Amino acid sequence: MIVELPELRDRIHVFRDRSHAGEVLAGMLAPRFDRRANVVVLAIPAGGVPVAAPIAQRLALPLDLAVVSKITLPWNPEAGYGAVAFDGSVHLNERLVRELGLSEAEIEQGVARTREKVRRRDADLRAGRSYAAVKGLHAVLVDDGLASGFTLRAAIAAVRATGAAAISVAVPTAHESSADAVVEAVDAIYCPNLRGSRRFAVADAYRCWSDVDERTVAALLTPFHSPPV
Repeated sequence: MIVELPELRDRIHVFRDRSHAGEVLAGMLAPRFDRRANVVVLAIPAGGVPVAAPIAQRLALPLDLAVVSKITLPWNPEAGYGAVAFDGSVHLNERLVRELGLSEAEIEQGVARTREKVRRRDADLRAGRSYAAVKGLHAVLVDDGLASGFTLRAAIAAVRATGAAAISVAVPTAHESSADAVVEAVDAIYCPNLRGSRRFAVADAYRCWSDVDERTVAALLTPFHSPPV
């Protein structure tokens, strides 16, 4: 099922920033997940972390990362043609690869570069924590938006392989067709701002939008992994 806020459908600039989007999502998630002992929030870095932090804080849930990264084009680091997940699995947009005429060498280089990025982020931002801790839990995967869905689908497959008992997705904004494709692989998608227009950009849902660096990610995670005083 897809849970949305009808009053926000097809609108743009509905959130101040990622934190505000997380607060809106927390309100949607609270009736089902508030203070549940068998639930973990997994943010997709980097942009998903500022969304996930207020969700985990308000619902008193643990927060960790599902490290996944898109494989970017050699000539455009903002555009991707697939994704690599924390378990090393690779998901390619085969149609886009054919349309772009990418060579096997270009794809291999892109995959290797992205695998190294995922490995480094996993080491730097998760401090060696095992994904085995997700086994048997209901994982709520959080990102800052759902465009093509390849990064999220890679995350879903990798989290399922850990033995998660159930998976839900929480994203502030999504293209309707992508959400329809992804929902078949999860228990539910929570998305306050569904949009169906041909032109879709995640950033259009936000009034304040900027890149999220890894120092910010580390700072947001610290309260959730610091030992109690």
